[in-house]
Amino acid sequence: MSDTPTEERGGKLPLSGCKALVTGASSGIGAATALALARQGAAVALVARRAERLAELAAAIREVGGSSVELTADLLDTGQARQAVEDAAHRLGGLDALVNNAGYAALDTVEDGDPKDWDRMVDLNLKAVLHTSHAALPHLLRAAADGPRGVADLVTVSSVAGRVSRRGISVYSATKHAVGAFSEGLRQEVTGRGVRVGLVEPGATATEMTAGSTVATVLDLPPDSWLQAEDIARAIVFMVTQPAHATVSEIMVRPTAQDH
Repeated sequence: MSDTPTEERGGKLPLSGCKALVTGASSGIGAATALALARQGAAVALVARRAERLAELAAAIREVGGSSVELTADLLDTGQARQAVEDAAHRLGGLDALVNNAGYAALDTVEDGDPKDWDRMVDLNLKAVLHTSHAALPHLLRAAADGPRGVADLVTVSSVAGRVSRRGISVYSATKHAVGAFSEGLRQEVTGRGVRVGLVEPGATATEMTAGSTVATVLDLPPDSWLQAEDIARAIVFMVTQPAHATVSEIMVRPTAQDH
């Protein structure tokens, strides 16, 4: 992506007036997505545990002419997850886009896995998504009815593992399958009221979460063939910049070299 916002004809940015919340914004896909949304004109609430990383991202957003607010929260705590949504809506003056990106992966066989890791994956990959989505819905529905875009967006970052499970990723895959089921059910509930629910499913992506993990062993892909966080950010921006009458419900993005 370019370092300056992309303007439509007449000088108006595609997401001008949009007020978006991005979870897991301190690095990887979350940081890339927040920056990409800001470049398109959105005001972005940045949510993560690492305050210093959020401050760095906020500075980068200012450099491209965007605006953001920083919210430090641990989404493993249900109360903090829900409060982050309310704080974002308060500080931005509303909310018409939520990107559920925060996640955790601990890859191992069931036999050798640590149940504490399972709990963390369920709590962050699934339960946090449920709670942030539930807390955001009143704001999104209000924005869809009365906001300048005439639509609102709820996007969740899932995984190719949410479609196909493989040896060593069974629990992680289970959480992502659940997120897919939740997203489709929610889409049917709110699409008639102007809230678009989308699911983005990345394949192998180079981020802090995958660095040094067993993902490379599971997929047997050379490191230079992996996706970058910006590739997924482009997919999310594509979803939320569609005209109000169009919904892109799912996007799967794989490295060209990934065969499954």
